[in-house]
Amino acid sequence: MDYKAIAQKTVQEVLGYTQDTSGWKVVKISIRPLQTATLAFFKSLEVIHLVYKYRVEGIIPESAAKLSDFLYQTGERVTWDKSLQVYDIVHRIDSDTFICHTITQSFAMGSISPRDFIDLVYIKRYEGNMNIISSKSVDFPEYPPSSNYIRGYNHPCGFVCSPMKENPAYSKLVMFVQTEMRGKLPPSIIEKTMPSNLVNFILNAKDGIKAHKTPSGRGFRHNSHS
Repeated sequence: MDYKAIAQKTVQEVLGYTQDTSGWKVVKISIRPLQTATLAFFKSLEVIHLVYKYRVEGIIPESAAKLSDFLYQTGERVTWDKSLQVYDIVHRIDSDTFICHTITQSFAMGSISPRDFIDLVYIKRYEGNMNIISSKSVDFPEYPPSSNYIRGYNHPCGFVCSPMKENPAYSKLVMFVQTEMRGKLPPSIIEKTMPSNLVNFILNAKDGIKAHKTPSGRGFRHNSHS
């Protein structure tokens, strides 16, 4: 399987999502004191195997480069991302492309049991300090489905990190999610749960960034990529 070709195609799809401005409906808004609102949008016209496309956006108090590093660092992810219990790189293709195994927490008071995913992750950096972290589920023989978890599937997803023009020390984070949970789940449970979970991800990322700031205020270490 040509993972690199799949990764490059996926990141182009995610980039295309950023230019798609029609058909979105606001389904969740969260406002914290002194902070910009976090919004979750629902693409009602885009349905793939009963999977809806979600767009979530918020303002994060960190530069785009450092934020993109922060979002995929496997050693730190589960310390702040409350939706996951496991996030591991299981195969590295190159410095910007790798395969991750994730296991989610249960949701909706246990109505949605943990799922596991095998995703191809790719980091691409664009001019203007915009960074995209794309992901898409792939087959990876070394990690076949287990009887312990339902194997979910992610259609093209991604994080888009862009510097705020008025203050480059802050970033706009836009997240696109198209997750096929699989299993025997009523669509109503997923539709009710997903927007809140996605908004909580943005809020948890803000808290995680704050917690990992160094005392000097310089932030965490930034890893450069080609």
